[in-house]
Amino acid sequence: MASWLYECILLFAVAFLATWLFSTLGQMRSGIDPRRPLLITFLFVIFGIYFVWCWAHGQTLPMKTWNIRLVDSKGRAVTQGRALGRYVLSWLWFLPPLAAVAPFRLGAPEIFVIVAGWIAIWALLSRFHPQRQFWHDALAGTRLVTSLPLSR
Repeated sequence: MASWLYECILLFAVAFLATWLFSTLGQMRSGIDPRRPLLITFLFVIFGIYFVWCWAHGQTLPMKTWNIRLVDSKGRAVTQGRALGRYVLSWLWFLPPLAAVAPFRLGAPEIFVIVAGWIAIWALLSRFHPQRQFWHDALAGTRLVTSLPLSR
């Protein structure tokens, strides 16, 4: 969980810079600009580039900090195609609850509870996997392993 928190801090910086770049180049004047769906798509692509590139090289910065590596099911380095598949499948953490609440006019607290509940359920489902891994990893053919730090 600490690695997730660290990842969120880094992603905030990535999202901030990408949003600033998009807003400046697109001359967006407010948060209700009709091009907002384009901004969301742009961020999805930017996050995809970040994660696919890092995972294809083995680790994101938070994964390096906690000595975690991403490998395929046979323990080999992950290809860019497999990393892309993992990125798309990792959205199973968020898209189902967001799609479920989309038709309703719910407030932020209700949406937060539904999304947080889904994330907790999705995380608990990893306990039912034979190797106790997250289902998006199992579906993508990847797994997280602990890497030993290099000795000096």
